[in-house]
Amino acid sequence: MSQGSYDRYMVRKPVYEQYPVAVKNRQVPMTLMSSAQVPEAKVHGRLGWITGLPDPNPHVFEHTHNCDELIYFIGGDPQEPQVLGGEIEFYLGGQKILFNTNTCILIPKGVKHGPLIWREYTKPHLQLTILIGQGSLDGQGFADPGTKPQKTDDIDYEQYVVRSPIYEDAPVVKNRQTPTMTYMSSHQIRGARYYLEGGWLWAMPEPNPHIFEHKHHYDEFVIHFGGDPENPEDLGAAIEIGIAGEPLVFNTTCGMFVPKGIKHGPNIWRDFKKPHFEMALMIGCGTFKEGWGANIDHLTPP
Repeated sequence: MSQGSYDRYMVRKPVYEQYPVAVKNRQVPMTLMSSAQVPEAKVHGRLGWITGLPDPNPHVFEHTHNCDELIYFIGGDPQEPQVLGGEIEFYLGGQKILFNTNTCILIPKGVKHGPLIWREYTKPHLQLTILIGQGSLDGQGFADPGTKPQKTDDIDYEQYVVRSPIYEDAPVVKNRQTPTMTYMSSHQIRGARYYLEGGWLWAMPEPNPHIFEHKHHYDEFVIHFGGDPENPEDLGAAIEIGIAGEPLVFNTTCGMFVPKGIKHGPNIWRDFKKPHFEMALMIGCGTFKEGWGANIDHLTPP
């Protein structure tokens, strides 16, 4: 795959960061973005497949972070993109949160969260965790495994949970989920300054390209990941993305950091073999219109 001066913004080979204990039926998470991999990135993002009821369950306990965190649970079936494939019990601020659909949770800095418990498993799905504002993995104040979370305030933490996406106006693209699923925005969570959307591709998209050169006023974190839990690094496609006019091609599960103001695109699929998922997070903006601004017309041919 091609490499050049702007290839430094791409993570083609993940780092694997093990949990404190080995977990059966759960992939060791792939770190696809960190400041160790891309020094400019104040983001730490890692992704992993769940292929059965994890054992031990739970294996993540109550703790806090010194920055905001997004946790995004993604179903692995492109034919049922909102079906998670499991039921999960999660504690946020000591409050129990239950869900069985694709779900994104905003965890404000300093708020206790965990444990994370799988109550049911039906088919493979993924967990993506993104720490925003720092580029390394951290966790503080881990509770003992037997500690029961306690709610100590009157905040309803359901306000930080998005169980169902919104669909925004976008040109129709054949063989690509359009519009894509927006799972984090200020329309869904009041005051959120993060815009996260993503969707499946199940064949070569038409038209190709359908996103052209543009830039944003916000940093962007983009992930393309394959849909095969047995081969998580295999993207199932070859994609060319231009960054500042330099074409970069990749065919593996890949993370990309695009600093604000840098032109990127077009996005061109050079080969397609298997379904895969494309996700983008804009940091500092809350809406589609705010994120794209005057560049909305670059979703159509120039």
